Amino acid sequence: MTRAVLKLSGWLIFLLAVSLSAFQIWQGTTSTISATYFRPAHLSWVMVLIFLYYPLIKDEQHKLFLPSRFLDLGLAIASVASGYLIVSFDYNDINYLLYGLSNINLIAGCASIFLLMEACRRTVGWVMVAIAMTFFAYSAFGNLLPGVLATKAYSLQELIQFQIYSSNGIFGSALGIAATTVFIFVLFGAFLEVTGAGKFFIDLAFSIAGKYRGGPAKAAVIASAGLGSISGSAIANTVTTGSITIPMMKKLGYKPEQAAGIEAAASTGGQIMPPIMGAGAFVMAQFTGVPYSEIMLASIAPAILYFFCTLLYVHIMACKLNLSAAEKTEAAWSVMKQGAHFLLPLILITTLLLMAFSPLLVGVAGCAAIIVTAALRSHSRIGIRKVMEGMKAGALLALPISVACASAGIIVGVVGQTGIGLQFTQFVTELSGGYMFTALLLISLVALVLGMGLPVTAAYIVLAVMAVPLLGDFGLPLLTSHLLVFWLSQTSNVTPPIALAAFAGAGVANANPMKSSVEAFKLAAGLFVIPLMMAYSGLINTGGETFEFILSVLMTLAIIVAMALGIEGYLLRKLTLVERLVCLACMPLLMFDPAGYGFVGLIFVAAVVAMQWLHKDDKLHQLAR
Repeated sequence: MTRAVLKLSGWLIFLLAVSLSAFQIWQGTTSTISATYFRPAHLSWVMVLIFLYYPLIKDEQHKLFLPSRFLDLGLAIASVASGYLIVSFDYNDINYLLYGLSNINLIAGCASIFLLMEACRRTVGWVMVAIAMTFFAYSAFGNLLPGVLATKAYSLQELIQFQIYSSNGIFGSALGIAATTVFIFVLFGAFLEVTGAGKFFIDLAFSIAGKYRGGPAKAAVIASAGLGSISGSAIANTVTTGSITIPMMKKLGYKPEQAAGIEAAASTGGQIMPPIMGAGAFVMAQFTGVPYSEIMLASIAPAILYFFCTLLYVHIMACKLNLSAAEKTEAAWSVMKQGAHFLLPLILITTLLLMAFSPLLVGVAGCAAIIVTAALRSHSRIGIRKVMEGMKAGALLALPISVACASAGIIVGVVGQTGIGLQFTQFVTELSGGYMFTALLLISLVALVLGMGLPVTAAYIVLAVMAVPLLGDFGLPLLTSHLLVFWLSQTSNVTPPIALAAFAGAGVANANPMKSSVEAFKLAAGLFVIPLMMAYSGLINTGGETFEFILSVLMTLAIIVAMALGIEGYLLRKLTLVERLVCLACMPLLMFDPAGYGFVGLIFVAAVVAMQWLHKDDKLHQLAR
């Protein structure tokens, strides 16, 4: 009986997942259904899949397994029923605004919130549920709180009307982006995997970097820069790419914790690397009204600086461990001959994004391009079965993103309905004493706490709603404020005590999770330094002077080098105490640029690097490579 139920569930999940991907592609190319009806339909479909794919009881030997599967099926049917009532709701009938919702619509709204929270619990975890419900309770009982925290209390009718039967809550812009652009690009990443393009990018990275000292680690950083952007998840990229890179790093001589930390830091960077940044970047385009092409161009320099930071730490680590290069690497030309055609879809989507085409249409074009491109060569050609496997994988990967964004919609709705964002702004402003640096530290702390329980995209949405107005009060441009918050929302992947990507890497490396997170935190130091430079310099070039932008890039580069040398005490040889102190002293000089003398720090850091080069030991001459 159990085996029959499992087989039936497997086929049902396969059909539903493939049909969901087909539905999303059809909607992406035709836009036949308006957002008012498409978003509830998408979310209902997603919740049905979650209740079937993420069972209440996972142990097949458990005596309650079969009854729980029938409960899962009941929840799936309830998702369809509530979704149907929401989709069939007559939004043109003004009576619901005058007299309130009918009992059946009120029940459907309450059921939808309950089902969403249960789906979110199964995929994202309790923390997201707790935060969403805390905000929901605030809008219902906020009048009971003291002082500035108090707000008007809204009735159940008003709450359901706002959260379910409007575009301000669950079915707002956050879910809209997840249900369209993000889903399509996740599907694009799934097609890259089934066609073998993912393996090609990893092989290419190894052929380029493998022959240098610490080569496998550097190759992991390069590969993750490309694949992490496409996968849409630092954790998923850590596991997939890390399954290849981590064993090679351990074999070369890196400690397991170092290998896990390197992969986690590199995979996290993939979320900020154009052309396809993490899901939050598409939400950013919706929130700011800035074309995605502009966001992508503004993000190139900071992303390159982040990966330079990670590569620098990897190189220093290799030098301190006295590691050699990989024994044998495949020639880059040989790898290119086998898989150069896989570059065509990336070139296509990059070009289309720069031409300001809709990201949704670009994603659909990318999905078609990768399948057509794979068919150009016999060794990469796939059949209909593989295509359907890719469609299934893409749909299942997108499930947590959709419910996380829908749950974040509750928070966004409450902020708009109650005005709590203004209280948050006032609170942080008072606590910071009016100093932007202190305010940034407080926002970083909030980002870190949120990220311990929320997916990166959900953490960014909450921070964007709460913190961006505050940053605007300090005079930061809108795009700079959003990019700064977007970067800070990534920090939870690599920051102890809960560093999700580092913990995933530790599992692959069979390493201590906490030690791995410490290594990842050190390697991903750019996540903290670069946002500060966004605030204090012209690093985000939004039409400013070219000279100011170049100077900002150089000064950020100098801060990264100064921090690495000051903390690690090593580059081409061991630094003296004076050299380390000089590097550490240059960091605030470069960041805050007092009286315009920040360039002095640039000169001092360059001098320390030059001294390293001139006085390196003969034994370390080969490290100059």
